[in-house]
Amino acid sequence: MTLTAAAVLVPLTVACGSTPGEQMGSGSVGVRQTVTGVDWRVDSLTAEGTTRHAPAAARIRIGADGKAAGNLGCNQFSARATVHGDRITMGDLRATKMACDRDRMTFERAFARVLTTGTLTAGADDGKLTLTDGDGDVVHLSRGAPE
Repeated sequence: MTLTAAAVLVPLTVACGSTPGEQMGSGSVGVRQTVTGVDWRVDSLTAEGTTRHAPAAARIRIGADGKAAGNLGCNQFSARATVHGDRITMGDLRATKMACDRDRMTFERAFARVLTTGTLTAGADDGKLTLTDGDGDVVHLSRGAPE
């Protein structure tokens, strides 16, 4: 029973370190800060040296079932997500094909690229989450309203 509980809970949390605020990878990681099952609002994205504020619609939710979904800024998306500790990998991203204004589409392309170019390192603390890709590009998120 204990082994089964551990097998289920470990992938659902980011638990790197024994104390809140301990430095790990891209930022501080709180003890057992949950990444999955949370509606994360995208605040901003820093990619290729440029910081862009996110459109109000930009969101992501990573489910314990291995699926991610949300809004890239204009279009809804879904993807396959694998979570191992503070590492997240997404693939098979599928999105609707609506067209929005140039700024939203520019943000959307950059956000989709960061999500899918490799393994992301998650740093979660106090209701905030950062996702950092291998190039050092960072998505800044905060807890959204519950669904």
